[in-house]
Amino acid sequence: ELARGIEIGHIFQLGRTYAHALGLDVLDADGRHVTVTMGSYGIGVSRAVAAIAEANHDDLGFVWPDEVAPADVHIVVVGRSADHGRTADALAREAEAAGLRVLLDDRSLSPGVKLTDAELIGVPRVVVVGRGLGDGVLECIDRRRNDRRDVPVGEVVASLAAS
Repeated sequence: ELARGIEIGHIFQLGRTYAHALGLDVLDADGRHVTVTMGSYGIGVSRAVAAIAEANHDDLGFVWPDEVAPADVHIVVVGRSADHGRTADALAREAEAAGLRVLLDDRSLSPGVKLTDAELIGVPRVVVVGRGLGDGVLECIDRRRNDRRDVPVGEVVASLAAS
């Protein structure tokens, strides 16, 4: 059977050639000198990340699996009022208290830049604190399911914890 694969580790069986050249002897269980058999193995962290990226992306960018994502939720503040900032801070504290790992983007950049960065960073769940706040809702995005919905502010953390 032929199938595509990604090499994330390797093993090199070096045998005794180098051990003989270096005089690498050890004592066996009976106390006799024997030449060691050498080998080398490795798992590449960058290869593992590349394999995860290849298997977990959409048209917008990377989507980390929950198990290795840098955060559980990425809160992006796109509104410029003090209410937007206060709501995002309170939401971040509430989410952390619920055991979620939070990435909060409250940089003073354009909404487009911050939302594009959120797509590229790839946290699987994004909460946008923006226009909907006036109506008491925040936009919740599940990148893995390609789902966007407005959730009442008071229900966001419970919704995140349930997903």
